[in-house]
This record gives sequence, structure tokens and C-alpha cells, in this order.
Amino acid sequence: MSIAQNRDIAIAFSKYQRARNAAGIWLDYRRSLFHKRVIINHFPPALMIEPTNICNLHCPLCPSGNNSLKRPRGMLSIQSFRTIVDEVYRKVGMLIMWNQGEPFLNPDCISMLRYASSKELYTMISTNASLNLDAKAIVQSGLNKIIISMDGITETTYNQYRVNGNYNLVLENMKALVKARRDLHYGNPQLIWQFIVMKQNEHEIAQVKQMAKEVGVDKLEFKSVQIYTEDDLVFLPSDHRMSRYIAEGKHFELKTRLLNRCRRLWTQPVINWDGELCICCYDKDLQFNIGIVSEHSFKSLWQGSAMNEIRGQILQDRSKYEICRNCGEGIVQKLQV
Repeated sequence: MSIAQNRDIAIAFSKYQRARNAAGIWLDYRRSLFHKRVIINHFPPALMIEPTNICNLHCPLCPSGNNSLKRPRGMLSIQSFRTIVDEVYRKVGMLIMWNQGEPFLNPDCISMLRYASSKELYTMISTNASLNLDAKAIVQSGLNKIIISMDGITETTYNQYRVNGNYNLVLENMKALVKARRDLHYGNPQLIWQFIVMKQNEHEIAQVKQMAKEVGVDKLEFKSVQIYTEDDLVFLPSDHRMSRYIAEGKHFELKTRLLNRCRRLWTQPVINWDGELCICCYDKDLQFNIGIVSEHSFKSLWQGSAMNEIRGQILQDRSKYEICRNCGEGIVQKLQV
């Protein structure tokens, strides 16, 4: 993290009861690991909220983009968003504004960021940026960090994965955000260019480093690609150091050993666009039904029997759950290249 990012997070967690809560949930997690039983007395320090699960792109490895997502599509209302934030903001310090879908397709997305900022939350958003963005409004919204996904330095390379994307528009949006922040004399949002390393673009790593400097983003991050089936093996880079998998023939498995633990179940739940509380972002199709926050309090669901049953199973045998066997928890997803 940059010095500015660390400062902003520290400021956010200095408000209300957030620092005490964050320390408490971390202790709950460590004690749960030690005793092999669920202890959960505090709120998570971070909450992921899904503005929408609709996307404008058709990325082949994304359930939203490739239309394999089974749950209904829709948009989170601004009223529902405010209700959620109002319940959690005194203890939760960080709001992660994405899951499936493109957040900025929700017409209330900027208003959501403004509202979260008014509650002094640290906010992050991830976008494909292949749509018309109001750079000035984004900068003025109070957003702390924006991640822009662009996996290629040419239109040809980019479109091999970001199907239906507009390479030139993404690049212009990136430049517009840099300019708007400079013109308005704002320090935020921190601008991150995310580059998922795949077979078709791994040869561009040196060039994209130079291009990122020229565009003026704060940071360029390289990320390993997640695959799901043997058909997806074609996306794995030929340089195995850049892959999170060991692949032989049609078989692939994560390089890291699956441990009976998961910080996400204590520190970063998801609320989908329709108000369904989800255990984590890897449960893309809501395999585990926890409940709807508009029908229950967040606290009752977060500390309730449905969540605790899953936590308990994770502490005993995490491999029971299929989504956990291909999960990024415990994996270094960001590549140092």
C-alpha cells in the first residue's frame, strides 16, 4: 500500500468504534483458529456491496460476462444502500463497491459513493471502465481508490479477453481521471491499473510498465488469472511463475495447500444487489443461503446460525466446499514482475 492509502485507511478506522471493532474481530478469528470453534462477537472491518451483477462485457472467465451466472440480475437501489450503510458504518471502516457486474452501470453508483464518503468510510471500486465515465464526478465523490481493469496494451490483445470492450475508451477514461484529479487538486482516488496476466498478454509486461508511467496512474498491479474448467487452461500464461495453478495435461490445482481457515468469513462478507448476504465473493451463485438484510438485521445474519455453521465446517474441513477448493484465500494473487 502507498503512504497515502495507509493514511486514508488509518483515518477511516480512527472514527467511531471501528478500530476497536477491527481489533476485536481479528481476535475472534485467531481464537476461533486456536480453539477450532466459531467465536464471532464483532462486525467485519470491511464489507463488499454489489451495485449490480449486470455487465457490459462478455469476458470468457467471468460468470456475469459469460452468462453462466444463475441468480437474477438487477440493480441495488440507493435506498437499500443507505439502509445498509446506516446499520454498519459505526463499526465497519471499509466499503468495497463491487462483486459481479460493472458497478458504474448502476445509475446511482456515484450517489452511493458520496453517501459512503459522508459517513467517513474508506471506499474502493473496481471497473472495466469501458463505458462513459464522469471523471470529475468520480473524483469529487470522495472515492478513495479505483481499480481499472485493462489487460492489454493494444486493442487486439485487450479484446481477446475483454470481449465487447472498447480499448480506446478505457484508455481515455484512465487519462481523464488522472487529469480531473490534477485539475481539481485532489489527492484521491488512488488510481490502480490492474493487468491480469494471461497467455495472450504475458509478452506485454515490460511495455505496459512504461505505458502506465506515461498515462500517470499511481500503481500498476499484475494479477494471476482464475480458471474454472479444463477449457480455461488456454488462458494460463506459459511462464508458470505467473500462474496460481499447477497444470499437467487437463488437470490443474492451486499451488498452495488448502488450510482449514478463511479470514473472509470473519472479515469481508458480501451483500448482493438484492440484499442477500453472501459468505464471500467466491460464492458467485449464492450456494449458501444466509438471508436478506432487509428482512433481518445485518448483525443477526452475520452472527447467526447459517453463517456459523459454514464457519465451523471451514475450521474442520474446508475442502468440503467446492468453491473453497478454487479460492484465492491464502494465495498471493498479485504478481511481482
